[in-house]
Amino acid sequence: QVQLVESGGGLVQAGGSLRLSCAASGRAFSSYSMGWFRQAPGKEREFVAAISWGGGHRDYDVSVKGRFTCSRDNAKNTVYLQMNSLKPEETAVYYCAATRGLPTASEGAYDYWGQGTQVTVSS
Repeated sequence: QVQLVESGGGLVQAGGSLRLSCAASGRAFSSYSMGWFRQAPGKEREFVAAISWGGGHRDYDVSVKGRFTCSRDNAKNTVYLQMNSLKPEETAVYYCAATRGLPTASEGAYDYWGQGTQVTVSS
């Protein structure tokens, strides 16, 4: 069992930056690949980024590649999402998720989810 708690969301102007954190409790965090997803109002949840258990492999949605960076610190049981050059259309609730499988953009592969943190980007 893994419990995930996101933090770091808030209000930022367009072009600004935020760093989200996802703290995990439970056993064997380092054996899980982690993903970040987001859900904007009235839209389906979508993939943002994923990172392998050791951090050596990372995937990004094309819309965030070059602006967002996913990293993890297994000693702190925490995964991060550094978001730069934010756009108003990226206003959403951001979720982290954990899977024992390979990092993937597929929601169904993730076993555990956090409650989400709100990110609002003003124009």
